Amino acid sequence: MNHHLPAGSLAEAPWTLALTPQRAGWTYSGLRVLELPPGGTQSLSTGDEEMVVLPLAGEGVVVRCDGETFELDGRPDVFAGVSDFAYVPRDADVTIEAPRGATVALPSARCKTRLTARHGAAKDVPVELRGAGQCSREVHNFCAAGVFEADQLIAVEVLTPGGNWSSYPPHKHDEDRPGQECPLEEIYYFEVANGPDGQPGKGFQRVYGTHDRPIDVLAEVRSGDVVTIPHGWHGPSMAMPGYDMYYLNVMAGPGEERDWLICDDPEYAWIRTTWNDQPVDPRLPLTTDRR
Repeated sequence: MNHHLPAGSLAEAPWTLALTPQRAGWTYSGLRVLELPPGGTQSLSTGDEEMVVLPLAGEGVVVRCDGETFELDGRPDVFAGVSDFAYVPRDADVTIEAPRGATVALPSARCKTRLTARHGAAKDVPVELRGAGQCSREVHNFCAAGVFEADQLIAVEVLTPGGNWSSYPPHKHDEDRPGQECPLEEIYYFEVANGPDGQPGKGFQRVYGTHDRPIDVLAEVRSGDVVTIPHGWHGPSMAMPGYDMYYLNVMAGPGEERDWLICDDPEYAWIRTTWNDQPVDPRLPLTTDRR
């Protein structure tokens, strides 16, 4: 199976990107992206998936679900700031409206428990500066385990300044080892800033496996591309010098506990010790607008 899926390859009307668990070849994690023109409206049924409606670009998005109306301020683009969002449960009918036009992502996870539809405020999203030096990146933990309640879904945003390595050291989460590692299917959705002349940017993503469970990906990624990670070590995510990189991580798995437990590749785990003597990249945070 091809784990690098270029922009447009997953288009299926009305979605510009429709990655269901079936289409990914696994069980839990999914992602859809929807582009709405000014005044555009889209209705959907969540079925057996819980979802988050996350504005990527566009302001004034309205989400209706379970008799509730959630007005999302949104943002001009993913590099402009943290966005608010709406959580919609499984077995729900949802309507998304964009009076001025918008692009929204819907990370999703198959789940068993039906929770309550809710609004997540941008001001409440924890922003973490992770790593140091050229491994510095900015993480928006909007739907992270322990931050925002969901049944199975884990979703975060990561912004990496041009020239830095993110998702590093390489790590994995594909074995059930209580307290150490938990199996999670993961999606990376990328957007890369353009250069000063408007030339589209690009970056790179690495995924590699073990002897028993091989996987081998070294992909040149551009805006709208997806990389699926069913198992194996993943990282680094490499932002080319001059081109800031964004990715949306979507994760879910079979565990009874919703948690993000990872194991570093032992060959590269020592890299973390070098961060103690390095400052965080002074370009961070890339985003300061908390709406």
